[in-house]
Amino acid sequence: MGRKKRIFWLLLAASLLLGGCSMRTVEQMYKLPKRSEAYNNLQTAIDSAMGSLEYCAPLAGENRQTVHMADLDGDGDQEFLLFAKSNSERPLRILIFDLIDDTYVHMDTIESNGSAFDQVEYVQMDRNGGVELVVGSQLSNQVLRSVSVYTFSNGEAELLVSANYTKFLTVDLDMDSLHELFVLRPGQTDGDNGIAELYGMENGTVERTNEVNMSAPADKLKRVVVGKLHDGETAVYVASAVGDTTLITDVYAYTSGRLANVSLSNESGTSVSTMRNYYIYADDIDNDGVVELPSLIPMLPGGEEINGIRREMIRWYAMRADGTEVDKLYTYHNLVGGWYLELDQQWIYRTTVIQQGNGYEFILWTEDYSSAELAATVYVLTGQNREEQSRLGDRFVVYKTDSVIYAANLGTAAAEYGITQEYLIRAFRLIQQEWKTGET
Repeated sequence: MGRKKRIFWLLLAASLLLGGCSMRTVEQMYKLPKRSEAYNNLQTAIDSAMGSLEYCAPLAGENRQTVHMADLDGDGDQEFLLFAKSNSERPLRILIFDLIDDTYVHMDTIESNGSAFDQVEYVQMDRNGGVELVVGSQLSNQVLRSVSVYTFSNGEAELLVSANYTKFLTVDLDMDSLHELFVLRPGQTDGDNGIAELYGMENGTVERTNEVNMSAPADKLKRVVVGKLHDGETAVYVASAVGDTTLITDVYAYTSGRLANVSLSNESGTSVSTMRNYYIYADDIDNDGVVELPSLIPMLPGGEEINGIRREMIRWYAMRADGTEVDKLYTYHNLVGGWYLELDQQWIYRTTVIQQGNGYEFILWTEDYSSAELAATVYVLTGQNREEQSRLGDRFVVYKTDSVIYAANLGTAAAEYGITQEYLIRAFRLIQQEWKTGET
């Protein structure tokens, strides 16, 4: 049988072994139209090795299947890894099968403590060929979790390092084309701020870099994303909650041979990227490949609070590895309505937004703040007659969805500030849901 056909059946077999912990066999779950010899060999090896074990797929991450395929030893052929659970003192099991002389053989088993597999990654952490296996497990209390790194460079599983974590990810922070293990974990005592650590491989062993403090306890973690700094370096952006309505974002990068929190403010002892009154997360808002962070600009009197909701202008900036900031974009965000408008830096600090019914008036103050004029109004139109409302007077449509029409008209100060119909259409955006939703 040709290799491509054999791999097809093996992939099909692997895709059928999905789901959480279960005693069911592949035969009980599905019936294949035709089974190859390679599939039969693999099924026989699995049945023999499983015994009374239960299938137990990882709960998070991209690899949530019960059976995975990866070239662990770097020989060019992929091994099969089956995730299972027993009733023993070390219940979590990873069964590894390899193809030898056209027959799949159960080569190794990794046993560990825990109640479930949390997250599994396959990454290259050294240049010896093959990939390292990074396994996160939930412990019995389901609060504390443990991550372990295994290498197979010598033909069998070798544990390199284990560490407790609240969140881990694999990332190439030092940009050497090899991955490191980035770990966020609790501090020494309850209430202490969390700790960030970086583990990398050197000469076959794993080395840990210096510890770096988080700006909040690890259990306040809300969102972790990987992105680029302004100068192109890779960074990890970690958003944590402070109280019920505030976000603090730490930005971790590898600089001068060390892991550093490049956003840490020496004056306050916390991250400079603090959002007050509501959550907005760091994101690549202008789609240039660099992650921007939000900073509030207090609105002038007259638009500070409407119906108990404080509205703010937002300055978006990128970070350099040396901690300096680069201004990128300025916006008015209407979080309740789910939309925002890009604004010119020259008059962002002189803008007040006041809601009048379904309209939002953008009022611009003179440089000496002695007087103000209406520059434009944005209307949020719903209901059955929204089409007619969008054409009233000199209104024009800036954006349309299935249920909402966003229209606008120009005010008396529009020409003075270069605000045109084309400008408003180009500057109007809907807020992406992930900006408001934390994902750890």
